[in-house]
Amino acid sequence: MTIEQELAALRATVQEIKDRQDIRDCIVRESRARDRQDIAAIEACWWQDGIDEHGAVITSVPDYARRANLGHSMNFHMTSHNITNHICDLDGDTAHCESYVVGGLSWLDNKTTTIAMGRYLDRLVRRSGEWRMLIRKCTIEMTADCDARWAFSDNVKGFLKARWDGKDPCYDRPYEANNEGLRW
Repeated sequence: MTIEQELAALRATVQEIKDRQDIRDCIVRESRARDRQDIAAIEACWWQDGIDEHGAVITSVPDYARRANLGHSMNFHMTSHNITNHICDLDGDTAHCESYVVGGLSWLDNKTTTIAMGRYLDRLVRRSGEWRMLIRKCTIEMTADCDARWAFSDNVKGFLKARWDGKDPCYDRPYEANNEGLRW
């Protein structure tokens, strides 16, 4: 193998690694944005011609972020979407991904948290060098209901609380230790 061939193979490998990381980053950013109810950040993960399928509800991207946030805020006071196992099949400028998701949904009654386990089946496409989501199909495989009252106990007193109003501590950069912010 010539040095040129070795460099070409290395470039192809690095590009594939970069593509895979960019794709996973997009999926994880979308989950974070959903948990912050950050419409601009959700929309930045999707192409405008994208479509989300959550159960029987199929939503075009121009309506997706607001509709998803409304659905959550009508039922829950907080959510946590956690991406775990992730498989990505690359096919040129298209990626077919299966990402397991474990979602925590804290009901408005402050008594119950539902843990839902499922998968996101995503098609992402690269346009002008950028990977974004085009299609998402969501599965639910199982759920469990838990007693949510522990979060309101003395064991949690003083911990930072997540926020949906744009003032979540994740936006405070650089991170510094202090006693500021909304606390339990």
